[in-house]
Amino acid sequence: MTPEQAAAPALPLRPQDEMECRRCELHCDKAVYPGACLARGCPFVYSYEAWGHTYVGCMQKVYDVEIDLEMLRAAEAHSPGFGAIRARRRPIPMCKAEIESTYQGRNDQELGCVNPEFFELPVGRPTFRVIAQLKAS
Repeated sequence: MTPEQAAAPALPLRPQDEMECRRCELHCDKAVYPGACLARGCPFVYSYEAWGHTYVGCMQKVYDVEIDLEMLRAAEAHSPGFGAIRARRRPIPMCKAEIESTYQGRNDQELGCVNPEFFELPVGRPTFRVIAQLKAS
């Protein structure tokens, strides 16, 4: 075994278990806007009070963080707003969602994002996609 082979990261035995390998050169993430959840009156937003603050989150676990409501509203009152949070599962139709490149300076204009599944690999069977672009010479 060469030193390069020994230093290379091992491939996962179950690709469904590793959703964030970052082995490719370009990565994109689905992002959702929690401020839009409040503005749109999403029925899946929950809140609770703790330590003198009110926190909000998503019952569908589209994003898995809980945000201080006062800080969210303060950020939404100014441009550009609170901003996006990485989606942990497929956004539901009422979510304001978009695809954001993780590394803005490394965009590949021809291929685009190389991780099309975005945490949505089916459990129980491995899957992959082949993307080919044929150009006339």
